[in-house]
Amino acid sequence: MLHTPRSLRGMVTSPHHLASQAGLDVLKDGGTAIEAVVATAAALAVVYPHMTGIGGDGFWLVLWPDGRTASIDACGAAAARADLAFYRAAGVSSIPWRGPLAANTVAGTVSGWDLALSWSHAMRPGLRLHRLLRDAIYYAEQGVPLTEGGADLTRAKIGELGEIPGFRDTFLPGGRLPDVGYILHNQALAQSFRRLAADGLDSFYRGALAHDMVADLRALGSPLDLADLKAHHALSRPPLHVDIEGARLFNMAPPTQGVASLLILALFDRLRAGQVDGFDHVHGLVEATKQAFRYRDAHVGDPAFMTVGAQDILDDTARLDAMAQAIDPAVAAPWPHPSQAGDTVWMGAVDADGIAVSMIQSVYFEYGSGVVLPRTGVMWQNRGSSFRLADDGWNALRPGRKPFHTLNPAAARFEDGRTMVYGTMGGEGQPQTQAAVFSRYARYGVPLQQAMTAPRWLLGRTWGEDSVTLKYEDRFDPGLIARMEQAGHALERMPPFTSVMGHAGALVLHPSGLIEGATDPRSDGAVAAW
Repeated sequence: MLHTPRSLRGMVTSPHHLASQAGLDVLKDGGTAIEAVVATAAALAVVYPHMTGIGGDGFWLVLWPDGRTASIDACGAAAARADLAFYRAAGVSSIPWRGPLAANTVAGTVSGWDLALSWSHAMRPGLRLHRLLRDAIYYAEQGVPLTEGGADLTRAKIGELGEIPGFRDTFLPGGRLPDVGYILHNQALAQSFRRLAADGLDSFYRGALAHDMVADLRALGSPLDLADLKAHHALSRPPLHVDIEGARLFNMAPPTQGVASLLILALFDRLRAGQVDGFDHVHGLVEATKQAFRYRDAHVGDPAFMTVGAQDILDDTARLDAMAQAIDPAVAAPWPHPSQAGDTVWMGAVDADGIAVSMIQSVYFEYGSGVVLPRTGVMWQNRGSSFRLADDGWNALRPGRKPFHTLNPAAARFEDGRTMVYGTMGGEGQPQTQAAVFSRYARYGVPLQQAMTAPRWLLGRTWGEDSVTLKYEDRFDPGLIARMEQAGHALERMPPFTSVMGHAGALVLHPSGLIEGATDPRSDGAVAAW
């Protein structure tokens, strides 16, 4: 798909068409872009459960029409009982990727919804919470057809997930792998959404719903307790920013890798690259990625434990100049480097008042820990499995510590008055896909949907794979691929359209009120507009 949808009254994009429509219907009912994103996010937790859920974390960028930009950190911390002694007693030398021992951090997503809605309601009275959760309740109760991506992932990961508590009952009807189009239900999750609508979103942490979730978590062997949920609050913090030619870019502060996404584009802004998708463009972004990832892995984690401020490097123009000058315009720098993984969803909305939202939420790996809590139907994340069982150092497990996150919603304000929100899932690929889409659109003037559909690349691994090659979709000019190989890049050819490259989306609001949107043909998504 290459046509860029356009409208004037509002637009939503997400990686599942039913969720996008849920958000648009909220806009039609008079809701704000923030309320539309909550409805979209709730629907995604039901219709795209292999990628997201209310048992995960989330991050927000909200761009107000008066020029303010705000962010929300809805990342949960490690449980008070999640320490080295707990895992030694469990007889493991590293935190398992799946199961109750991986469900060791608070799920922050719902707290992010709550804080964002308080911002929306401070501007004007909002829609009832039951209205925002309406479609999520409907799909959980009445069912939703399983997507091809969901069926493929379930089939691929059944060996890891089949015996995890709650997974079989929820996602393997009759104990068998479901086919594409099978109607999935989650009655317990529907009831949880009804309870949230009646008792308020804070009840996820301090109400009867919290008590039920913790009772199941403790019974299954998770270290999480009620005190951990009660101690959690989403945080409003200043977003990171950096200026490039013609625009100011925004992204999330740590514990996310948002600084890496901004570094890539700031370094590329200093390079000469005259042709879109030519060697200078692709090689330049790949080499900027290497520089950014080295910085990220040396300095980024829970901000309470960082010794260098993430904004500091973005403000240091001399340091940025030096990093760009270190990029060889003809030869690939040595690689590999330690990689990160993760699965997630990005969504965006723009309303007629000019509010633009970039939001991302995740359960980390596909289906998270795999644990589905029987009383509530909530699938818990495994973000805390990324912690190292070590006394000290990067991402070492500590009670109350936030894990490193690949999640990072992106946004830009252009000097000509345009506002852009964009993002993607894909772990290590998130900053790279952001850079590909943004540079095509902003630097080279490629139409938004064309910039999204065009072939992409990925340095490193994603979706739990170990390969650290430079992967590329098999639609690039063969001449470019030959030059990349000659430059020393370790290339790996991928199918023409592969989910390995992420499920991206983007929206652009023009000063005239025109809204443009794009969805990723690699996903089950859609742009919903009116």
